[in-house]
Amino acid sequence: MTFEDPIVARIVAFIESVGIPVIVEPVGDDVLLPGATVRHGALIFDPATLPWPGDLLHEAGHIAVTDPVLRDTLEEVSQDQAEEMAAIAWSYAAAIEIGIDPAIVFHEGGYKGGGANFLSSFDGNGGIGVPMLQYYGMTAEARQAAALDRAPFPAMARWLR
Repeated sequence: MTFEDPIVARIVAFIESVGIPVIVEPVGDDVLLPGATVRHGALIFDPATLPWPGDLLHEAGHIAVTDPVLRDTLEEVSQDQAEEMAAIAWSYAAAIEIGIDPAIVFHEGGYKGGGANFLSSFDGNGGIGVPMLQYYGMTAEARQAAALDRAPFPAMARWLR
């Protein structure tokens, strides 16, 4: 796929590289996030109506942290707060991995205006949702990385739960 926005192109390439399908098509107005939704475990988005490219990483994070048994049946993101926190941490780690400014994910229009607060939680020793990613076996908190023989967050041992 080719995209006019180079940030969108990098984000989509990364999401697909970790095994999450991406489909470009109109998503309609009845979606939680403008311009993007989840269907059958795939990220569906419309570049023409997506106001914030970083939202793609957050939605992909929801797919990534979903129980693998349920992932292919996922029709909307989980309302489970633990998975929400894990998706936040996942999207931060993904932004770092692909070399984009995490502020693109944690923008002023997202997280009910609290994007900057979430971003500030990632201080190099962890952040919101990192314990859930460790619980899922996807990363390690800095204080436990050596014991788990893993590089500490934001490094990821794997990108899918």
